[in-house]
Amino acid sequence: MNKVTITIKHALLAAGIMAAAHGCKVDIQPTDRYTETAVWSNPANMELYINGMYSEFKTFQFGTFPIGYSNATDALSDIEKYTSTVAGNGTVNILATDASRVNAAGPQLNYWTAGYTRIRRLNEFLDGLAKYAKVDEDTKVQYEAEARFIRGYVYFWLVKLHGSVILLDNIEQYLSKEHERSSEEDCWKFIAADFAFAAAHLPEERDAAHTGRATKGAAYGMLARTWLYAASIAEYDRKQFNQDALTGVSAANAQTYYQHAADAAQAVMDLAAQGHYELESDYAAIFTNRNTKEAIFKLDFIAPQVTHNFDLGFAPPGDAPGQCLVYGVPTAELVDEYEMSDGARFSWSDPAMAADPYSNREPRFYASILYNGASWKNRTINTTPADATEGFSEYAVTTEPRKTVTGYYIRKMLNPASNDFVVNKSTQSWIELRYAEILLIAAEARTKLNDISGAQQALNTLRNKRGLPNTTAAAATTLMQAIEHERMVELAFEGHRYWDLRRWRKAHIVLNGVRFTGHRVTPTDDGFNYEVVNCDNMDRQFTPALYYIPIPVSELQNNPALTQIKGW
Repeated sequence: MNKVTITIKHALLAAGIMAAAHGCKVDIQPTDRYTETAVWSNPANMELYINGMYSEFKTFQFGTFPIGYSNATDALSDIEKYTSTVAGNGTVNILATDASRVNAAGPQLNYWTAGYTRIRRLNEFLDGLAKYAKVDEDTKVQYEAEARFIRGYVYFWLVKLHGSVILLDNIEQYLSKEHERSSEEDCWKFIAADFAFAAAHLPEERDAAHTGRATKGAAYGMLARTWLYAASIAEYDRKQFNQDALTGVSAANAQTYYQHAADAAQAVMDLAAQGHYELESDYAAIFTNRNTKEAIFKLDFIAPQVTHNFDLGFAPPGDAPGQCLVYGVPTAELVDEYEMSDGARFSWSDPAMAADPYSNREPRFYASILYNGASWKNRTINTTPADATEGFSEYAVTTEPRKTVTGYYIRKMLNPASNDFVVNKSTQSWIELRYAEILLIAAEARTKLNDISGAQQALNTLRNKRGLPNTTAAAATTLMQAIEHERMVELAFEGHRYWDLRRWRKAHIVLNGVRFTGHRVTPTDDGFNYEVVNCDNMDRQFTPALYYIPIPVSELQNNPALTQIKGW
């Protein structure tokens, strides 16, 4: 094998060069590139290397996806509407209403090149670790577990997109430029194996010097998420939407994979019982409390070196007039899903609810949505069209309105104590994996295993902590409906909704041939009028072919053994 040369951009290494006399040839290592043996001779370099690999999680922070601009995939679904009509800030709207924009020639929904670049770096790390690392065996195994945790996450995204992808387990495979796709089922098993290895070898807790690094609970949580996806596709896909020989998961294995998901979720729940994780009573504070015990795996930010722009992108305009970007806002479809405080379903058909729709709603509503009359940063939000700063603006009348096109603003994940985010940016953590999601995974997997009482227990644990009564669902069908509702509300704006609809194979129904809505609120003599208005100016499009995103044509040209997913 040819020796691999690794570039470490952030490592500061002292290069000692010994000169030989008498005109002998001297091989001088360049100061910006280091051979494997040089990298692995110093354990500090390994720390720098693996720390750098965690930057991959920033690719999808706050539910974004790199589609030219980092637009939120929730805006491809029914819960969020991006306000812009033009490419860039509005790319997600273009994709949501024109399925033809997703094709093998275009860059949209493309993570292939970036994903495989990261996989190569991780496999290089694993190769050097095995051959050259000068650390004890326990440390070596833990480093391998971390690298495989990150690799599993990268492959998880690739398989969510394409189903059947190339599996590369070691650096020797890169000597060949010809690689075939593996079956989707084998891909899910590969991802699960990486997370299972990580779960077996990572510690339950990290010390202060390693905050933000993967733990046993994070690995088990990602394993549960992985098996839930595999099981869902096994149950719902059944080769109805793509006839490629390598896509799909055997329906006969659905129950086995649901059991795997339930078992992995239970492992996290056991860790919670030991005091490692717990649900928060204050839902809003989860996303601004750096020390929340609901976070299983998160990215922390520290000003001024490491920050983000979530507040600048989503805060209502009154927070910084003329500067807030208001990328995306909640839809009425999401707002209407939040229950009443007593657990009753909200309905515009109920005269009392319709007359005062924002009163007596569940706590998550007030922690997630800014509505007309909401109290926020010492002012009252006014979304009536008469308000020039924060009032309703009809979608597509202005290309970049920078205000609500639905009558609502996002409250969740904003920092209520920050008024200087334009200059100093934001530092609230991004939580990639929460304990709430684990309970929802457990509830769904147990429902599919016909463990109704176990599913109810997991779901009710979450609902009760959110101030809601136990679910009334007592059969598998109604319980699954309750879980789908709960995921829509609990995980809103965290980047799950679009992918949930895909794995349930409901996207071609929910996201096709429809226009989502908002509420134009106008004052009347005795209150307000709430008019339902479209926030889309054309029908949404989701064709069945989109369940498997095409492989970029440039990758097919570079790899003669790689074939396009059938149908593209």
